[in-house]
Amino acid sequence: MRPVQFFSADYLKQCKDVTPEQALTFLEEFRLLQQQKSHVKSRLISMKVPEPLLASFRQRCEIEGFKYQTQIKKLMQAWVSNHDYPDDSNRP
Repeated sequence: MRPVQFFSADYLKQCKDVTPEQALTFLEEFRLLQQQKSHVKSRLISMKVPEPLLASFRQRCEIEGFKYQTQIKKLMQAWVSNHDYPDDSNRP
């Protein structure tokens, strides 16, 4: 059985002020978000990371309000896309 969603009076009042364009924008963005989730498979991986590095990374993510695994994925995507990632010319 699906849960029933209840809306507050304030929320319903807010919804009445939404323009048709805002509603269409919301629906299109929601559709695109759901489409991305349904077509991209994720794979569970295991990797060894030095404990002090992981602890520092997690702490910084917490301070800045990020989920650490999400931040790792963003860093990986930036590296693959070569956006905002340091030059790797000094690699071994």
